[in-house]
Amino acid sequence: MNRLQDKVVIITGGAGGIGRMAGKLFVEEGAYVLLVDLDEAALKDAVAEIGSNAASYFVADVTSAADNDAMVAAAEERYGGVDGLLANAGIEGDVKSIADYDEARFDQVMAINVKGPFLGIKSVTPAMQRRGGGSVVITSSVAGLTGTPNLSAYTTSKHAVIGLMRSAAKELAPLGIRVNTVNPSPVETLMMRRLEAGIGGEENAEMVRAGMAERIPLHRYANPDDIARSMLYLVSDDSAFVTGSVNVVDGGMTA
Repeated sequence: MNRLQDKVVIITGGAGGIGRMAGKLFVEEGAYVLLVDLDEAALKDAVAEIGSNAASYFVADVTSAADNDAMVAAAEERYGGVDGLLANAGIEGDVKSIADYDEARFDQVMAINVKGPFLGIKSVTPAMQRRGGGSVVITSSVAGLTGTPNLSAYTTSKHAVIGLMRSAAKELAPLGIRVNTVNPSPVETLMMRRLEAGIGGEENAEMVRAGMAERIPLHRYANPDDIARSMLYLVSDDSAFVTGSVNVVDGGMTA
């Protein structure tokens, strides 16, 4: 349908399951895509998987203001501007009680999951202004809507980006920049494999997975494509009047 025809979209966490699926889908819809991550080998693999010269990669640390500025400059240099930012980079942290949670690890989760989107918005705003507007989509989670025991850092970070999104949506609306979150349930990604093992141990990971899937009314995890299609809607002009919204893609988990 070419819903993103000639739009330029930066995707952080571009080497992960959701990021690379979004990149593939966006290119199919006519976009130029810059995948951003720290893992260059995985980025090369993601670009090869997309299989189009409309996709390229940039190695950057989302917690660095300079790196965020550099990724935006790269997108403008390669493709002429920036129309969309998918602030998707994130880590799950540790599965531990608050009493046992390492302070440095908490800070790392907050830096990547919250400071990263903040710096991304800060860096991309002038570029989007030059294009007459744009769309920012932040990956939150169902963990941003409810409490989750033994995942304090991750849960806190995913609540925090909803506050960031709501503030940014009101602040940037006069500039024609829309800001929304996508809040997935568990998704078939390596992050969930690590969480399953962290919750139940490697020996019980499959049992944990089955239990989580049973809590979802549709009785399955989301596929990366399920999440990427919601992101496509929010980046595209189909959602031209949608900003400041929390978009839950969870198979009914939080209903």
